[in-house]
Amino acid sequence: MALLSRFLRNLPLLILSPLLLGVPLLVIAVADLLRKLAPARPLPKSTHPNTSAASIVIPNWNGRDLLEKYIPSIIEATKSNPANEILVVDNASSDGSAAFLKQRFPTVRVLELDRNYGFGGGSNRGFAAAKNDIVVLLNSDMRVAHDFLAPLLEGFSGENVFAVSCQIFFSDPNKLREETGLTQAWWENGGLRVRHRIDNKVTGAFPCFYGGGGSCAFDRRKFAELGGFDELLKPFYLEDTDLGYLAWKRGWKVFYEPRSIVWHEHRGTIGKKFSQAYIQSILKKNFLLFCWKNIHEWPRLLSHFFFAYAGAWLSVLFGDSFERPNPLALWRAFLQLPRALRSRARAQQLAAVTDTETFRRPMPGYFLDRFVDLPKTKERPSVLFLSPYPVCPPTHGGGVFIYQTLLELVKHADVHLIVLLDEDGQREAHDELTRKCKTAEYIVRLEGRPKGFGSLTPFAVREFSNDDLRWAIHRTILLHGVDVVQLDYTNMGQYAEDYKRIANVLFEHDVYFQSIGRSLAKNAAWLHRPSAAYEYLRALRYELKLLPAMDRIQMCSRANEDYLLEFVPELKPKMQTGLRAGVDTSRYAFNPDDREPDTLLFLGSFRHTPNREALDWFIHRVWPRVVAERSQTRLVIIGSDPPPRHSLPDIGHVELIGFVDDVRDALSRYAVFICPILTGSGVRVKLLEAFAAGIPVVSTDIGAEGLSRHDGDTCALADDPDDFAAKTLALLADPDYAASLARKARQHVEAEWDMAAITAELAESYREVIAEKRRT
Repeated sequence: MALLSRFLRNLPLLILSPLLLGVPLLVIAVADLLRKLAPARPLPKSTHPNTSAASIVIPNWNGRDLLEKYIPSIIEATKSNPANEILVVDNASSDGSAAFLKQRFPTVRVLELDRNYGFGGGSNRGFAAAKNDIVVLLNSDMRVAHDFLAPLLEGFSGENVFAVSCQIFFSDPNKLREETGLTQAWWENGGLRVRHRIDNKVTGAFPCFYGGGGSCAFDRRKFAELGGFDELLKPFYLEDTDLGYLAWKRGWKVFYEPRSIVWHEHRGTIGKKFSQAYIQSILKKNFLLFCWKNIHEWPRLLSHFFFAYAGAWLSVLFGDSFERPNPLALWRAFLQLPRALRSRARAQQLAAVTDTETFRRPMPGYFLDRFVDLPKTKERPSVLFLSPYPVCPPTHGGGVFIYQTLLELVKHADVHLIVLLDEDGQREAHDELTRKCKTAEYIVRLEGRPKGFGSLTPFAVREFSNDDLRWAIHRTILLHGVDVVQLDYTNMGQYAEDYKRIANVLFEHDVYFQSIGRSLAKNAAWLHRPSAAYEYLRALRYELKLLPAMDRIQMCSRANEDYLLEFVPELKPKMQTGLRAGVDTSRYAFNPDDREPDTLLFLGSFRHTPNREALDWFIHRVWPRVVAERSQTRLVIIGSDPPPRHSLPDIGHVELIGFVDDVRDALSRYAVFICPILTGSGVRVKLLEAFAAGIPVVSTDIGAEGLSRHDGDTCALADDPDDFAAKTLALLADPDYAASLARKARQHVEAEWDMAAITAELAESYREVIAEKRRT
């Protein structure tokens, strides 16, 4: 019944909705085409404001009780400088606000208007009447800290600063902080999205998307050049967002200043005068008008009109949502189309950069990249190192690579570490890295994006897609002047940005689509083949599109590099092999002799699918052949998240140990190391550790990929179950041969894979890519 009622109520506007959107689309297209024919006007040169004093402008409409409550804090905060002024703009209040102010607060100037011009119109008139270059615009329901003004004025010391916003708290400390002053915006599903962030790591002036209209200082001349608050968006809401967008697009800056503190009685005025339904309807209308005015890139604008039409239908079918318009919003926006066209023309005249660049510049990483003077070279680079998994204890091969790289890298660079944890209790295990790195931030695993029907993004990428993580990365880049963003694993590649002077470096622990393809070819059951094939195609598309955006691509092995180059040969100049995959050989005592006879060691994290598949293949296809000939042989299985004991066949002596804190004892103890890996990609760190420790190895070709091309070079190689069993038995039966093979392996890992040597080369590669990006 609710659906039927909603449908019938909206039916006339739904019928008109193609017209309500089609006409604006056509008219905007014609206007843009005509505007391209007109000569461009040069933008005026920006001037620097006088920051010695400020004018506090407070729009008011029937808010006498609020003025009585909050004006005293503003008087107290501004009285130290007689050049400061407080100006209340009264929008024809009927509650005696103007007379009350003149009688109670004679030092406060009152600008009495003949009618209610709304928040934007009243504010514009207040700016015009203000005496100082800096105007602090405050809501009438705002209480200020006694020292709130000085940090705002300091914020205008740099070039091209348009606005500096206060940090906002609510008067009620128990109320959820819906606004903070640290604003962020982005483009999604054909529309603008905005939010306020709470980030206690930000302690000084910091870029933000817009300054809140009722808690922000503005450069009055720049405000006037942009035309002030646009009456297109009256009676309220989004005027400040619109101004912030115009300012960034003009090439100016907007800052958030957390040291300037104000307290807000949220919707103390608007919430009392208008219903929540009316407020939401104005917001929806203004989000549409924002796009019609400000979005000048046609791919974005076309997506806007598509999603607006779809959103109107969805709102009727499923109910209103803040993220989409309804038919009434389309109608209200349509009625303001002539004014929107005039506003759009002015916005285009003021634009100095594109929409894409405008959305980027307020983000902290882009702000550093675009605006801050960075050195051309760095002897000791600042490196942001991002790991999608816990590093300590290193329970998986990638963890070992990351851990040992970090221990060496801190000798050559200032490392700022961000690690995703599975649970909060894993922080303590990382104490060593926290001490050694310049900064370290541990984030308990954030929720990724929902699966999304028909999404072209691979699951492993969506799983790690999170806006809060992206923000943490950007914030770290700006606060610590990061030169290089080191991204580990393909799924972290999504956090590379289009920086001009900051380097994006990706370590491909494996070639993701190759790993999926191998698994599909060998193991996928027919029921799962369609979904596995679809994931392979998504991975192939994603990875080949992602990699060209990187400044450097670190590969585990030459085999991985050659494989990728078959698909994208032009990546060759960016490829680097031998800078990340390695071990610190000094950490492994070399012991080729005196090992427990007739023992096999399987090592690997069972969260990693290729390890589960490898053990299953060995247990069912190889192990029976081994115990048939050498019944006293023991198989020892070590690794995190092991399979349940009852899942293993009751054949021979199998010991399931599971997780151990340090694998070096096991590597120095048992007789033969087995690596029956059938799928996956990359260099197996377990083999490097085995080589360093002196335990002879039997591996498949894929397991030894990048480490051994021929049987007997550094390990025994076999892909057939019979051959694998035979090679294993040969090493068990001949300890001297096993020891000689182990010695060759140790020599190889010392010469080619020692972490100290390759990390020194890694640091040098960072210096080179920094100099290359900043040369121009």
